[in-house]
Amino acid sequence: MNQPQKPNSKKARLLDHPILWLICICALLAFWVFPPCAIAAIVLLIMYCMELHAFFKQIKTIDEYKKNTKDEIHKEMLNLERLRAYVKEERFLTLRNDIEKAEKKLSSEQKKVEKLSYLHSAISSYISKFQLSEPSRPELAKIEKLIEEIEIDNLMQPTAEIKLHSSDVKDLRKQFKEINSVIDSTLNEYEKRYNTKSNLAIYRLMVVALRSELQNILYVMKFGKLEDAEESITAICDKYIKIAADGNQSIAPTITRFVLQMKSLFIDAAKVEYEYYLRKERMKEEQRALREQMRQEAEERKALEQQQKQIEKEESKYTTEMQKLREQMETATVKKQAQLADRIKELESMLSAVSTKKEEIAKLQHGKAGYIYVISNLGSFGDRVFKIGMTRRLDPQERIDELGSASVPFSFDVHSFIFSEDAPALENAVHKRLHENRVNKVNLRKEFFNISIDELESLVHELEPSAEFNRTMAAEQYRQSLSINEIFTDCEAEEDFED
Repeated sequence: MNQPQKPNSKKARLLDHPILWLICICALLAFWVFPPCAIAAIVLLIMYCMELHAFFKQIKTIDEYKKNTKDEIHKEMLNLERLRAYVKEERFLTLRNDIEKAEKKLSSEQKKVEKLSYLHSAISSYISKFQLSEPSRPELAKIEKLIEEIEIDNLMQPTAEIKLHSSDVKDLRKQFKEINSVIDSTLNEYEKRYNTKSNLAIYRLMVVALRSELQNILYVMKFGKLEDAEESITAICDKYIKIAADGNQSIAPTITRFVLQMKSLFIDAAKVEYEYYLRKERMKEEQRALREQMRQEAEERKALEQQQKQIEKEESKYTTEMQKLREQMETATVKKQAQLADRIKELESMLSAVSTKKEEIAKLQHGKAGYIYVISNLGSFGDRVFKIGMTRRLDPQERIDELGSASVPFSFDVHSFIFSEDAPALENAVHKRLHENRVNKVNLRKEFFNISIDELESLVHELEPSAEFNRTMAAEQYRQSLSINEIFTDCEAEEDFED
C-alpha cells in the first residue's frame, strides 16, 4: 500500500495546520457580522504565521546541525579506523623485526654450540688418544702464578690510557713500542729486588704514578715544547727521588737508580712523540712553501705578460716605422735613400733585439726556465750565511730587490745568477746537496745555508762551469753604518777628552 507523500514546502505545511484554517473561517464570519473583529482576526493570523515561520526556520537549523554532526562523526570514525589499521600494521612490523632478531640470535648461538661441540669432541678424542690426565698441583701452581703476574702487570698500567699521536705513524709506533718494552723489562728487573710486601707495594704505586705522569706530559706536548717536556720529566723524577729519600732509607738508593734510569727512557719516549709534531710542522711548512711558490709564479706570469705586451708594442712600432721609411725611399733622392737605408738597418737591429727578448719571455712563460740566485747579507746574517733561491722573472734583480726591502735591515749582495732550462729541478738538487748546511731544518721555506764562500763557489762552478761568481760582499749600507758609528764614537771620545 502506497503511503501519502509528505509536503516538501513550507507553504504546504502551513496549509495543513488546523488552527490556521479555524482562524480563517472565524475571520470570514466576523467580516460579515462585524468588520473590526475581522481586522483583528487578520492581524492575529499574520502574527501566528510569523511565529510558525520562525519555528520552521529553527527546525531547519537543527536539521542542518544534525547533518553536519553526522558528517563529522563519520569522518572521525574513518580516521579512527585508519589509526587502528596503522597501529595494527606497526605492531605487526615490530613483532616481525623482533622475530627476525631472535631468529638471527638463535642461529648464531646454534653455530657457537656446534663449534663448541666440535671442539669438545676433538679435545675428548685427543685426551683419549694420548691418555692425558688432569694437571698436577705444581703445574696448576705455575699456571696460577702466570695468571697472577699478568694481573699484576695490568695493575701497574694506568687505568685510563691516552692515545698518543705517534701511534698513528707506523715507524714512530714501532719506536715507541721498543722503548716501552725496555721500560717493561726494567720494571720487572727492579721488582725482583723487593722482598717485603710493603716495599713492593710502594714500588708498584710509584710505577703507576710515573707512567701516568709520562702519559700526561706526552698528551700536552706541542711543537717547540720538547725542552719543556724534558724539564717536566726531570722535575717529576727529582720529586720522586726526594719523596723516596724522605721515606724508607733502606730502599732509597734502589729507588734513586730506578727513577734515574726511567728518566732516560721517558725522555726517549718524549722525543719519539715530539717527532710526530716535528713531521706535522714540516708538512705545514711544505704546504706554505708550495702556496708561496704558486703566488710567486702567478706574480711572475703577470709581470711577464706585461713585459710581453710592452715588447709587442715596441715590435709593432718598429715595424710601422720601417714600413714608412720604405715607402719614403720610393720617392726620395739617392742621398736621402742612403740615410733612410741606414735608419732601416738600425731599426732592424732594434727589432732583432726585441724579437730575442720576446722569445725569452715566451720561454719563461711556457717552460720551467729561470734563474738560481746566490745572495748574502753581511750586516744581517754574517759572512757564512747565504740564501739560495729561484726566480722565473726576466730580470732576476727585481726579485733580489724585493727580498732586500722586506724584513732585513740591509740590502742583499748578489754572488751569482745561474740560468737553467729547468730551474725548479736545479734548485731542488742544490738544496738537497746543502741540506746538512741548512740554518732552519724545520721550515724549508727559509732557504738560508751556513757555508763558506769557497765551498759555495766550487759548488756553483760544478753545477754551471760558465756561470759567473762574485766573491765580494759589498755590504755598502752595512759598512757605511759602521763608519757612521765610528765617527760618532770618535766625536764622543773627543768631547769627553775636552771636558
